Amino acid sequence: MANTQSANPPDVSFDRSGAVLRIALTGDWTLVASRRLEEKAAELVEAARGAGSAAIDLCKLSRLDTAGAWLINRSQRELASVGVAVDIEKARPEHRILLDESHLRTEVLPPPRPGNPLVDMLAELGRSIVTAFHEAYLGIAFLGEFVDALAHVVSRPAKFRGTSLVYHIENFGFRSIPIILLINLLVGSIVAQQGIFQMKRFGATDYTVDLVGILVLRELGVLLTAIMIAGRSGSAITAEIGSMKMREEIDALRVMGLSPIDVLIAPRLLALVVSLPLLTFIGDMSALFGGLLVCWVYADMSPVAFIALLRDSIGLNTLMVGLIKAPFMAFVIGLIAAKAGLATQGSAESLGRQVTDSVVQSIFMVIVVDGCFAVFFASIHY
Repeated sequence: MANTQSANPPDVSFDRSGAVLRIALTGDWTLVASRRLEEKAAELVEAARGAGSAAIDLCKLSRLDTAGAWLINRSQRELASVGVAVDIEKARPEHRILLDESHLRTEVLPPPRPGNPLVDMLAELGRSIVTAFHEAYLGIAFLGEFVDALAHVVSRPAKFRGTSLVYHIENFGFRSIPIILLINLLVGSIVAQQGIFQMKRFGATDYTVDLVGILVLRELGVLLTAIMIAGRSGSAITAEIGSMKMREEIDALRVMGLSPIDVLIAPRLLALVVSLPLLTFIGDMSALFGGLLVCWVYADMSPVAFIALLRDSIGLNTLMVGLIKAPFMAFVIGLIAAKAGLATQGSAESLGRQVTDSVVQSIFMVIVVDGCFAVFFASIHY
């Protein structure tokens, strides 16, 4: 509090009339004389502590602000806590308003309702299911908006933002190559190493090549690449669009007659659809190369022998299974990331929560899509 001296300092005087102690407040009870206010409020409480009842007279009070009103209310509460009834008398209307508004309000919370743990668990499960269906509904609605925007772009190709598409392909695709190469190289090496150790027990080391080739090309290559893109590019899309939403740039686009889906979302989503199959192919080759190196070192299998065995164990369909999955996974990642960015509210906490939800949902849906394709390809024997 401030400590500047007031021109009309606050004061207090006492007059005992029987059992009632009359307390007259004078001067300016304002923040300017904060230290003197505290002293006089303490003096008031000390003097009235032994009285049966007290009356605070405000008729001679020249000025009052919220600081003074709060101290008067605090003094009244302190005296009431020790059994002294205090009345406020002769307060002007404006002073009465300040006293009423600055009064400390204590909220009495109802006692917690005893609950059944099993019922609470089922209720939470129900809420989660309802939330999941609601999110699915919003996702389908957003998909409809995107398809409508894409139809407008197809009907008017001149309005398509090709420069933005190329920029995002470079950002999502070309700049992701080093991490995709490294991750898939390591995973291919680990799969080959474990395959060699296990197959050696049965004298079937050559089948490690089948294991690495089929597992990498059909499942691991596209799955690892999609998960890395969900964490790297999906989170970036959510953060970029969410920041624009927080700074009201999305609203500015709408005011200018531009569609945020056309300007911001369509180029990013299409860039993901183009980039992920290319990255999947690069990741597949990197994983196979890692398997080749490990087989060369641990199983004394020459690169020529590895390639010959690989050619016999896989076909074009093995490679195509992973590449066919990639665009669908990219589409799901971009859709979830863009929707999460547009759902951002006006706070950094909301942005962080949406980025987290975007990555988690994208990885979950990538695995779901992979499982659906696995069942589909198995049913058609592809």
